Amino acid sequence: MTTNPFAAWIRLEQPRLGSRVTFATDEFFGARERLIEAADPVFIPDRYDDHGKWMDGWESRRRRTPGHDWCVIRLGTAGIVRGFDVDTSHFTGNYPPEVSIEACMSDDDVPEAGWTELLPRTPIGGNAHHYLAVHDDRAWSHVRLHIYPDGGIARLHVYGEVPPARPAPGDVIDLVALKNGGRALAASDQHFGSMHNLNLPGRGINMGDGWETARRRGPGHDWVILALGVPGTIDRVEVDTAHFKGNYPDRVSLDAARFERHDEATNTSTAWQPLLPESKLAMDQQHYFERELLPAGAVTHVRMAIYPDGGVSRLRLFGRAEETEDE
Repeated sequence: MTTNPFAAWIRLEQPRLGSRVTFATDEFFGARERLIEAADPVFIPDRYDDHGKWMDGWESRRRRTPGHDWCVIRLGTAGIVRGFDVDTSHFTGNYPPEVSIEACMSDDDVPEAGWTELLPRTPIGGNAHHYLAVHDDRAWSHVRLHIYPDGGIARLHVYGEVPPARPAPGDVIDLVALKNGGRALAASDQHFGSMHNLNLPGRGINMGDGWETARRRGPGHDWVILALGVPGTIDRVEVDTAHFKGNYPDRVSLDAARFERHDEATNTSTAWQPLLPESKLAMDQQHYFERELLPAGAVTHVRMAIYPDGGVSRLRLFGRAEETEDE
């Protein structure tokens, strides 16, 4: 299996972020909404519906006239796109041989103008992941997928990042929230749950909607490193173990530091300084820490350690962004 080169980025097309497929030229065999479903696509051999074989993806009928099919995805949060995964899993004799992808920034559900090409017309194959890089630092609100001439795509994953927040001076915000530009960078283990769940909006919907490590059988403990959206001073912390009952960490601690680049924020760096001393956790509960926090000044990154292993649903880091000279 090909390793996902975009695993460090956020999936911007997730419906739980508010993303929607707002238009498709045709969806005769497979509903457009399936294109961005969170679950991996499945194949059910004996499942048919009124239109024919049921397929877990967006699929148009066979085109008998000139032209091609396309669809529009409105991202719930505008973001900078770093790459795509065009997934044709289970589509073998009915995948499109080529795709291209455009993006735009608009307030409309289905923009008519302003599209910019991010991916030129590119050959693809059946029953495979196609990881396609993008080199453009602009933020986009919509993505338009073109398939030539017709066929089915199981999933389109849009990997990228949310631009940094621009809070008003003095505003208290969640400095690590996805909507404010925060992002998980690295973790010791993600066996049961992705580190990218930690800063999603809302509380976790189930035990799978959090960061969870494998059971540790040797010495040590697990950790995760997150980048704040903007440098800031952290005044209050929330660690939520929602839905984790027999598998929550016994204890947690936080370190913070200021780095110029994300690649400097490694687990072995000597720049980390304590923010939250080792503290007890309980199952399925929101834990708030304020008086326990140690002064760390304006920081850019945080490392959360869990002892010895387990699952955390959400991490919130409330504070004030560092004021810049132009403010």
